[in-house]
Amino acid sequence: MPRILGVDIPKEKRIEIALMYLYGVGRVVSNELLKEAQIDPNKRAKDLSEEEVSRITQTIQKSGYKVEGDLRRDISQNIKRLTEIGSWRGMRHRKGLPVRGQRTRTNARTRKGPRKGGMAVIKKEATAAAKPAAKPAGK
Repeated sequence: MPRILGVDIPKEKRIEIALMYLYGVGRVVSNELLKEAQIDPNKRAKDLSEEEVSRITQTIQKSGYKVEGDLRRDISQNIKRLTEIGSWRGMRHRKGLPVRGQRTRTNARTRKGPRKGGMAVIKKEATAAAKPAAKPAGK
C-alpha cells in the first residue's frame, strides 16, 4: 500500500479515487493534483513508482491545500473559537444540536443521538406493576 502524508491509500483502486482517502481531498482536487504532478488518473495505486508517489506528496505540500492533520486542526480550532465567544453556532456545537438552522422537532437524529425513552412508556410500566400487587379479597 502506498503511503501519502501518513495515510495508506488502497492499492487496487485508481489513483484518482485512492487520493480521496486523504481527508480534505475530493474528486476535483484529486484530478488537479494528478494533472499538476503529470500522472495518469487511470493508473492503479499499486502501479505507482516511488518517484511518482513522492511527486504527488510534493505537489500536495506545495499546492497550499490543507489536508489531514492541518485541516482537522483548523476545523477544531474554528469550532473551539465559536464556543469560547459564545456565539449561536458555538452554543449549538456545545449542545450537540444542528448548527445550520435545521429543524429539531423531527429529524436531527444524527446530531441528537438515539431517542430517549418517553414518559408514556414509563407510565404503562408503572400501572402494569401496580395491578398484580393487589391481593384478591376472599380466602
